Amino acid sequence: MNDMWKRAESENGLNYKVSEQVPYFSFPILEDTGLVKQGFSTKMGGVSQGKYATMNFTFTRGDNPDHVKENYRRMAKALGVDVEKMVLSYQTHTTNVRVVTESDAGKGIFKEREYQDVDGLITNVPGITLVTFYADCVPLYFLDPVHKAIGLSHSGWRGTVGRMGGVTVKKMEEAFGSRAEDMIACIGPSICKTCYEVGAEVIEEFKKGYDQKHWGDIFTDKGNGKYWLDLWKANEIVLLNAGIKKENLEVTDICTHCNSDYLFSHRTTGNERGNLAAFLSLAE
Repeated sequence: MNDMWKRAESENGLNYKVSEQVPYFSFPILEDTGLVKQGFSTKMGGVSQGKYATMNFTFTRGDNPDHVKENYRRMAKALGVDVEKMVLSYQTHTTNVRVVTESDAGKGIFKEREYQDVDGLITNVPGITLVTFYADCVPLYFLDPVHKAIGLSHSGWRGTVGRMGGVTVKKMEEAFGSRAEDMIACIGPSICKTCYEVGAEVIEEFKKGYDQKHWGDIFTDKGNGKYWLDLWKANEIVLLNAGIKKENLEVTDICTHCNSDYLFSHRTTGNERGNLAAFLSLAE
């Protein structure tokens, strides 16, 4: 089934796995540590129907809540984590990061979230699984193998302009004593440059937020008032500038839009869709 994926040229491709009949992607650089359980979902392996088919993880788009909960149970079993200890973000394209504790276990699935406007989650509690949501935006994974702490952040174009990756690194430094040079980071499946056309107003924000020497790497002028925008490269620049070492950074080779038969993509279907999810947990 590996052959079905359209992959970008990359030095280090993601692993495609199927566990308990649930397909997902895994990052080799995180896998090799033995310290975490992690994955990024596909549209396959769940019970949702219609436009949500089949592995949808959002409760906010009209899907049957029982189907969504069953999808979580299936993914938890596939990853070998406790579904009761999953903690969900509440994303609104901010750069707000929440420190997750034992008391947050189950929030978003089995308990109400008392927080909003949270696009990043960090924790040092083993067994807690952080969960964030996607349909073209960029998932960012973080592991501090020294202090045994993790982070998971959602970075769309607004979050990327706001340097969400750097914000998450700083928050882990403050909360857990992490050091950027020790950390491992991953940029997950999301829309690639050749699929992501944006207007001049978006590019103006990137020009304000990034040194001019990086502009040619981040965006390309199409000559018709539109631009190709490379969120993978922009987030790579953010993470390297935050102090992540190049050898500790893994960048995806999977585009959600290129693979929209198997991954939810807002560019492909607009709001007529479910959501993918990223999962990250410190092994107990």
